[in-house]
Amino acid sequence: MCKSYKSPFTTRYASQEMIYLFSPYNKFITWRKLWIALAESEKELGLNITDEQIKEMKDNIDNIDFDYAKKMENKFKHDVMAHIYTFAKVAPKAAPIIHLGATSAYVGDNTDIIIIKDAANLILKRLINVIYKLKEFAEEYKDLPTLGFTHLQPAQPTTVGKRAALWLQDFLIDFKEILHFLENLKLRGVKGTTGSQASFLKLFNGDHEKVKALDKLVAQKVGFNKVFTITGQTYTRKIDTMILNILAGIAESAHKFATDLRILQSFGELEEPFETEQIGSSAMAYKRNPMKSERVCSLSRYIITNSLNGNLTHSVQWLERTLDDSANRRVVLAETFLAADSILLILDVITKNIVVNKYIIKKHLDEELPFMATENILMESVNKGANRQKIHQIIRDLSMKAKNNVINGGENTLIEDISSNKEIPLSKDEIIKLLNPSSFIGRSKAQVDEFINTEVNTIVSKYKHLFIGNTQLKV
Repeated sequence: MCKSYKSPFTTRYASQEMIYLFSPYNKFITWRKLWIALAESEKELGLNITDEQIKEMKDNIDNIDFDYAKKMENKFKHDVMAHIYTFAKVAPKAAPIIHLGATSAYVGDNTDIIIIKDAANLILKRLINVIYKLKEFAEEYKDLPTLGFTHLQPAQPTTVGKRAALWLQDFLIDFKEILHFLENLKLRGVKGTTGSQASFLKLFNGDHEKVKALDKLVAQKVGFNKVFTITGQTYTRKIDTMILNILAGIAESAHKFATDLRILQSFGELEEPFETEQIGSSAMAYKRNPMKSERVCSLSRYIITNSLNGNLTHSVQWLERTLDDSANRRVVLAETFLAADSILLILDVITKNIVVNKYIIKKHLDEELPFMATENILMESVNKGANRQKIHQIIRDLSMKAKNNVINGGENTLIEDISSNKEIPLSKDEIIKLLNPSSFIGRSKAQVDEFINTEVNTIVSKYKHLFIGNTQLKV
């Protein structure tokens, strides 16, 4: 039995891919990649750095003595200095030029940006898979009429596929937000202690062009074509705010979808997949609780509340920087990405296997359709010469009577009552024809087709290389 706390994201929810991105190993390997990129770029621009020194660094990039690094951090109370000493221990010839001209934010901030980029790309992959499955579901059920709801009260019918297209639209907006973020994401670059690049200007004897070139060279070596032109000691923490808000947006969409599914499962119309040996309740053996959707809602609330950290942290970054962001960001960025990853893994499983109970959907629709058909009955009666106000009053009275019958446990007799009323100039057959559910869904089917053809298919086709196979949850 483990006696130390472990994050539920690493033990229960998140993928190994996302866990690795925020692991100490990936973090410190990236620090070393950045030190190598800096040394290579400085050498290319004329500083006295040898191939032997760079080779020694590269040969030992994954040779990290974590125990020694911990000992050094306890001594110096400074994680970057601890790892400089740890790297220098296995690359002694390179020791004089490791971190040359840089400040801690060079490895710290640039690594954060690199990990954010990789994590956002993983979220992008997870999201396109959910989008694809919801697209397939929306297309399959685009013409299946279902009772609509406003204020959680029965309303004009829609279709199962149209409702799914609304969920899909939210996730598509989120997908485009991530794309925009990634397309405009910049590396902090090589900026020095307060962002002025003074140390590098000194190294290059006042040559501004070489300092600018150094910035671009390092960025290119670690996979970026854009670099901040100006920074303080750190990159602007608005970047953190932006990505946390995007993840919160995904959480909003996920919570809306999962809540709708939970409501519909309580009605018996839709169900999330329920595994063969899954137990819904330890006491009530018959239960099929929407456990996955409930977990999505739970984790979504965590992300939404977490996102406020970005706004608060950026707002108190005094002047060129203050360190009260550090401890907060170590937790918030990693845990929020892990939570988003967890949610999308669950959604991937749910959206692949949503159960549609057509007979219950029809039963609920049939129960309410007589009331919804009254407007059509009124219009058809007027077309046959009846007085609108008079027919309206008759239908209103009969509707109230039928509603009271239903409330008190009786049958809905509205259609029979209308058919037998001599003032209404329609036969029962004519009235029955007005009860066809498909005549109440308006352009729902066409809207789904238009939305998918004009907005969804382009994205799905462009990013189909990101599709993955079946997702397996840990629990």
